[in-house]
Amino acid sequence: MLRRLCGRSVATRTRRYASASTAFDSDDKEIGVYDLDTIYALSSAPGKSGVAVIRISGDQADSCLEQLSMSTALPRPRVAALRQLYHPKTKEHLDDALVLRFPRPKSFTGENIVELHTHGSVAVVSGVLEALSHVPRCRAAEAGEFTERAFDNNKIDLVQVEGLADLLSAETEAQRGQALRQLSGDIGGIYEGWRGSLVKCLAYTEAMIDFGDDEDDVTDAAFEAAVGRVSALADSIRGHLVDGRKGEILRSGVQVAIVGPPNAGKSSLLNVLARRPAAIVSSIAGTTRDVVQVPLNIAGYPVIVSDTAGLRETEDLVEKEGVLRAQQCASEADICVVMMDIQNANQLQTDECQFYLKRGAIAVLNKSDQVDDEKIGQLLDSFDMKQRSQLLVISCAAGDNIDVFVDKLATTVKEKLEVSAGGATSGALITRERHRQNIVECLACLDRFLANPYQSEIAAEDLRRAVMAIGRILGRIDVEDVLDVLFTDFCIGK
Repeated sequence: MLRRLCGRSVATRTRRYASASTAFDSDDKEIGVYDLDTIYALSSAPGKSGVAVIRISGDQADSCLEQLSMSTALPRPRVAALRQLYHPKTKEHLDDALVLRFPRPKSFTGENIVELHTHGSVAVVSGVLEALSHVPRCRAAEAGEFTERAFDNNKIDLVQVEGLADLLSAETEAQRGQALRQLSGDIGGIYEGWRGSLVKCLAYTEAMIDFGDDEDDVTDAAFEAAVGRVSALADSIRGHLVDGRKGEILRSGVQVAIVGPPNAGKSSLLNVLARRPAAIVSSIAGTTRDVVQVPLNIAGYPVIVSDTAGLRETEDLVEKEGVLRAQQCASEADICVVMMDIQNANQLQTDECQFYLKRGAIAVLNKSDQVDDEKIGQLLDSFDMKQRSQLLVISCAAGDNIDVFVDKLATTVKEKLEVSAGGATSGALITRERHRQNIVECLACLDRFLANPYQSEIAAEDLRRAVMAIGRILGRIDVEDVLDVLFTDFCIGK
């Protein structure tokens, strides 16, 4: 019953990095990880540089070093040593390099790893890579293959793999911080904790089905305790989902839409923020017809600012489409900036502008250089205190108060992401839609279980699916975990 319910429906993942000639042994069984091809690749950036790092991973890594150095005297593990490198066929001297060895399993991939720190010229790097191609059972690595081997050898889980990918593509301090927390296991640790609790509860449920009538260790009290743990875990997961998608927003960038009537200076503001002419600026109303997006780093946070078409009634079909796109962009934005010509500040009272302001939009009055201070004071006095506190008066042309606007935008972004004073996003956040979908599925399974936990076989199936949902996030789905808990916690079969 236990194995039938837990099942092994997930097929073994085919190792894409085994050579066709070595992927299976004579009995047509998949070979072990240490029998796979040894792989190599340039791990540092391509092109001319001071130093290049070539990484070799696999069972033949030490053999590669021996053949390239023409010596069987290997350096001590994790101690840099200077070696002359030669072509294994022609014996041509290729370079003098610092070499490092990381014997398995204490390496990034869990396999033997050798790193060659060579001079970074294109000729040296290409020569060493070409030389490695002549070593038997040694081939160029495919994209991401070192990380894939680390995952297959349980050096990192799938959440950490994604964290590494995010770290490599991080463009701001906040993105780097989130990626490092994911890579270090902070986020995966939460999921692993959930999974461990669910596996234990599943083991109790399975034991009630198979052995409840025979074993004293499997008591009603133990099962009730398991139900209580599931209930508490469901509440914890439910709270985890109420995060405003902050992790996903931080990863992809905070969407900021600049909206307002034509000729308010929206394109000028975008250009000032981008510090380049990203959008066309003209005195002719309706110049902007489409959404122009520019990714920016605002105080260490990823922000994508969108300039939009001016909002107005028009019979021009192209401009009308631009207005529709502007409205859609504003509706999908995380933050809206409502911009007005200061001499038309009364337009802030329109229903459309008030709609955005009530959603927390930043209100900006532009072209302050075209009116005197007394006029500005009179305009501000026409608004009540609450409205006045939302207004920023700037001049894109003169650069007046642009720094104030940037500070306000940065503060709003921080509030959106709920960033603590130390600069770290509070809590471990969901960073991908894939994670969210599996967590939602897990919670649905737990709710079904809690609705009627005493229909044992159905309840066990719900828990099994919940375990699998969290396992998919981590890349770990294994019935053996349930069996381990079952035979450890209970005295069954002794």
